[in-house]
Amino acid sequence: MRPSRGVPLLALALALASAALTAPAPAAAAGEGHCARQDRVRVPGAAHQRSACLADLTTAGLAGTPYTDMADQAGLTAAATRSPSGVPGVQIDGYFPDSSRFNNTHGWRHDAQFVIRLPDRWNGGLVVTGAPGTRKQYATDKAISDQVLARGYAYASTDKGNSGVDFYRDGRRPGDAVAEWNARTTQLTRAAKRAVAQRYGHAPRRTYITGISNGGYLTRWQLENHPELYDGGVDWEGALWTADGPSLLTSLPTTVARTMGAARDEDLHAVGFAPGSEFLWPYHEKAYWGLTQKIYRAEFDPAYDPACPGPSAGSTTEEILAPCASDASYDYAARPASVHRAVARVALSGRIGRPLITLHGDLDALLPKAADSDVYARMIDASGRDRLHRYYAVRGGTHVDGLYDTYPDRLRPILPCHSAAFDALVAWVERGVRPPADRTIGRPADGDVVDSCALGDGEAA
Repeated sequence: MRPSRGVPLLALALALASAALTAPAPAAAAGEGHCARQDRVRVPGAAHQRSACLADLTTAGLAGTPYTDMADQAGLTAAATRSPSGVPGVQIDGYFPDSSRFNNTHGWRHDAQFVIRLPDRWNGGLVVTGAPGTRKQYATDKAISDQVLARGYAYASTDKGNSGVDFYRDGRRPGDAVAEWNARTTQLTRAAKRAVAQRYGHAPRRTYITGISNGGYLTRWQLENHPELYDGGVDWEGALWTADGPSLLTSLPTTVARTMGAARDEDLHAVGFAPGSEFLWPYHEKAYWGLTQKIYRAEFDPAYDPACPGPSAGSTTEEILAPCASDASYDYAARPASVHRAVARVALSGRIGRPLITLHGDLDALLPKAADSDVYARMIDASGRDRLHRYYAVRGGTHVDGLYDTYPDRLRPILPCHSAAFDALVAWVERGVRPPADRTIGRPADGDVVDSCALGDGEAA
């Protein structure tokens, strides 16, 4: 990590400032009653939409209904996470025109699906996100939607235009599927702002973007390429794409080689995997490494091994999770210039144009921070944008919070740190309250790691 920047603040002052900024407005000022103006809201550019007036927009009220998908959220949060509830308002589901058909939510078999939630008690803000991994638009309902709705924000999420393990089949050129993620996020942000204005009578005063993993990548990319749309963002372990590396295509081949018996633990350490994270490797070897490498390599470099994964990552769980043996010797640096150009189309630069807070677990065993957020922080510094960035490593954090339930003595969920970072971002943007300097966040003094996180705790970088 880089040298510390900024002035650390008292946690109490930060909490008081952010609480004042995120309190929802009275219902009368926020939209004139329950589901007022619902019939006036038309999402610009949508090919189809349907709206519902709901008593509770959070997962506490939506679980078991067609308005969320709890299965698509599996593993992203710790089981004991306390979620807010009791947020009435309007939910709009729909899709933009698209030719691909990976997403069958609502039986629509149509991609570019979105969800927009408009609480009765609105605080004047909007939060936008995109699905992590290859999940869909409801994936972060508990991790993000619940949290921001309780603060009074309108919320919008996209399936990124493609989803599922065969997402790489979308588009005509290598890199098209990932490039569409960025376009769909921009599209939804613009449309959601106008939908908010129709519901409440004026555009959002503040718009923030946040996301997990691939959603964190989207946060980075949007603040680099469309800062005019946002006031800031929180990047939760965003994936890093750079034309010449590092990226997951430079770290994951070593994991496949280890699976095949052709690499040692020391080789994984050499490509960024943290010493001390080894206890997580058997799970990631089974559930993530081979699959992730083969589908993203197929997205950017389909000529490397056309037969694996081929036109599909598999039809059974065993086939889907199985690695391609050829990936054990994949050498991104030696691949043709056309492959590097495909990645360059979606690459990050570090030239953010709005405040950004990055969080990354120091035990991430899918996107190790040494090969990801550590590098991205240096990119931001090299671009002269360090005044707009804060970077917090979370001691004991890993790629998905659900693993805390298996290893409660070794891990901590990142979700409470994300909530604290979001409040810190709001205080930074709206009150000029500078967040604590870059640091590694330690465990809270009271021992509550599931629902508590203080950004000022721990060691400054």
